[in-house]
Amino acid sequence: MTDQRPEPPDQGDERTILTSFLDWQRATLAYKCAGLDHAQLRERAVPPSNLTLLGLVRHMAEVERGWFQRTLAGTDAPPIYYTEADRDGDFDHVETADVDEAFATWQAQCERSREIVAGTPTLDATGRNRHGREVSLRWILTHMIEEYARHNGHADLLRERLDGTVGE
Repeated sequence: MTDQRPEPPDQGDERTILTSFLDWQRATLAYKCAGLDHAQLRERAVPPSNLTLLGLVRHMAEVERGWFQRTLAGTDAPPIYYTEADRDGDFDHVETADVDEAFATWQAQCERSREIVAGTPTLDATGRNRHGREVSLRWILTHMIEEYARHNGHADLLRERLDGTVGE
């Protein structure tokens, strides 16, 4: 497995640093999934946890969509994998889920997020989250880095358990 993640720059303006670190975290999730077959991506490899790599990918598609489209852009972007009645649908129901569709959806959500960020003039621009709190683009980018970092830690454990691969 060759690591081709884009290194964040050592210097730059705040937007460049934040978006670069977010892209590195996105690439890390893809890196943790690289080279595995569909069955491995669906496997609940760290019992009793219900987590799978595929579930993490589906969850991050939802997170991208929620924070950038619904919260920041204020668009009507309904959930893809979960419902009000099935709040963990992104993590669950992976046994027969279409792996290629999930990865394509996640990548499309990431690309749409990048477009929204690029079209937002300042890091101080705000949107309202699902609780009605006003949050800035700066806050959203920082939160997304944290969200990916946490789930990439989960991905580390899953990957190591699946095939012994370790690393950053």
